Amino acid sequence: MNRKISHWKVTFIVPHTAADAFCDALENAFRPETFAITTSEAEPGSSPLVQTSSEWNEVEARGAWRLEALYLEEPEIDAIRDVLKPVEEETGIAASDLSVEAVPEEDWIAKSLEGLQPVQAGRFFVYGSHDADKVPASGIPILIEAGRAFGTGHHATTQGCLEFIDRYLKRQHPLNPLDLGTGTGVLAIAIARVTHEPVLASDIDPISVKVTKDNAKLNGVGPFVKAVAAKGFDHPEISANAPYDLIVANILARPLVSLMPGFAWNLAAGGTLILSGILRTQENMVLAAARMQEMYLVSRKPIGDWVTLELRG
Repeated sequence: MNRKISHWKVTFIVPHTAADAFCDALENAFRPETFAITTSEAEPGSSPLVQTSSEWNEVEARGAWRLEALYLEEPEIDAIRDVLKPVEEETGIAASDLSVEAVPEEDWIAKSLEGLQPVQAGRFFVYGSHDADKVPASGIPILIEAGRAFGTGHHATTQGCLEFIDRYLKRQHPLNPLDLGTGTGVLAIAIARVTHEPVLASDIDPISVKVTKDNAKLNGVGPFVKAVAAKGFDHPEISANAPYDLIVANILARPLVSLMPGFAWNLAAGGTLILSGILRTQENMVLAAARMQEMYLVSRKPIGDWVTLELRG
């Protein structure tokens, strides 16, 4: 039986120095239109961290990086080459090992959860049903079953968001929170479990919207979590409920930068913005975009190669 195709993946390798330029070319292309772009070391661990002039920021040394772009429709490899050609000519760097492959639809998070341990992030304890016997007597358990959506709580970016949310909720009580790019709904569920206030959650992926609703019911906060399908802030429900005193967004660095005017417009004066999905190498880019919108860094939490930021509007 043929397996259903979920999406197509374009992969190639370039030096770290040129990674941003190639990412921008893919992201800005009208056709083919990307769904998501990620970057990672081609040979993890081969590029040691080096200190920059800023005492708190580290960047990867100039190693080879792998770029992966996801497409909902099959892209022609010649069309990809046309998109990359201007960058290659400008930088003198050719994208190597360029490939396009179909990715079959599967419950990839279910596979990824095999062997993973529960995660403690502040008061929150994120676990799967296979670890129900490990739930501590104290704290706030959040049951996230495997499913086809991002955000199981095991990734460093989700952990960072949960720790910042926990700290925020200890000092104040949000009346109107928004979880943008909710994935499995874990962040919205965490807020609702503590506050019992309505939380609006959104995601570009309709599957994530359904998963979020199911997980909210599973954790006893179904009436408090409302999930909608939206690209960024483009939804009447999001506009109607603005401004928000707390916005959390665990997406990717470049989409966060492009959404920064929307964050500033929809965040209440003095409100808190928690952002993640940001590699340490991309942190300054995100902070610069935030400063342009008069939002400023309050705190940061690095976990591995990733960093979570708390900003104030």
